[in-house]
Amino acid sequence: MKRILPALALAALCASAAAQQVDPNYGRNLAAPCAVCHGTNGSNAGGLPNLASQPSGYLSQQLRDFRDGKRPATIMHQIAKGYSEPEIEALAAFFAAQKAK
Repeated sequence: MKRILPALALAALCASAAAQQVDPNYGRNLAAPCAVCHGTNGSNAGGLPNLASQPSGYLSQQLRDFRDGKRPATIMHQIAKGYSEPEIEALAAFFAAQKAK
């Protein structure tokens, strides 16, 4: 019995760590709808901001500001309200890793 409890605890930790691993395409999948306005992979040829290559911290703060009503917008404040903190971080990391065109 004394050996079973530590083994169970270790198994629970390993299962928890495996459950927390994120799909490597998570940020890309979340960013797909953003292409409509911000261009493929965040590189926009039009008048909206380029997201590609922007610092991750900057992008995540902008999304939070839209979500929290601190930054005015026509549509982004509504879109950002739907994102959780992990989703905001995943989006920011994805766009920061893209090369600007």
